[in-house]
Amino acid sequence: MDGTTAVVTGASRGLGAALARLFAGDGAHVVCCARDDEALDRTAETIRADGGTVTAMRADVRDEFDVERLMETAAREGGEIDLVVANAGVYHGEAGETPLPAESYAAFDDHFRTNARGVFTTVREAVPHLADDGRVLVPSGAVAREAMGGFGSYAVSKAAAEAVARGFAADLDQAVAVVDPGQVATDLTGGTGRDPDDVAPMFRWAADAPAETVDGEIVDLKAWKQATR
Repeated sequence: MDGTTAVVTGASRGLGAALARLFAGDGAHVVCCARDDEALDRTAETIRADGGTVTAMRADVRDEFDVERLMETAAREGGEIDLVVANAGVYHGEAGETPLPAESYAAFDDHFRTNARGVFTTVREAVPHLADDGRVLVPSGAVAREAMGGFGSYAVSKAAAEAVARGFAADLDQAVAVVDPGQVATDLTGGTGRDPDDVAPMFRWAADAPAETVDGEIVDLKAWKQATR
């Protein structure tokens, strides 16, 4: 990834932080954002301590002007953007304990505003700065496609995020893919699942895989393992 520019949203912890560290370790200039300044700074400090280059700035994907500034900063510092990972997301409540009939309107609205509209905003604002062979990756999970009780409007918002990714894949020359790493141990899952550092290489592979392999597709663990045997 030497000489490339990678933008990662939601990089203050969990999968986003793991991706930022991995990309920077592979030579990319990482531009990352989150709402939590202190946690984001810790991610950036770790990257710099390991010899990587990073620009960290507070940005809320619910605010298109924040995201516009993020992408402008990435382009100004690193030239065209080679990779975007629209990772920022929220889950209001305990994973699997938020049935849709009991969901609050506030939770429903913020899930959509962050998890679905946030993906739209991230990709839309990246497009003017995206390299011709740039790539966009949208993390998701089976809950977006399979009805599972207790995941409420979070699941619905992830389904919408996947639809946003498919729409961009159809409209852009650059490859856009959904990446499903299975359940990852993050704050969103209550710490249950695979270690973020163990699944981060899956995104690294998806960033370099032939465009026709990933464009408009859902790349899951099975596809990754088969491709990297």
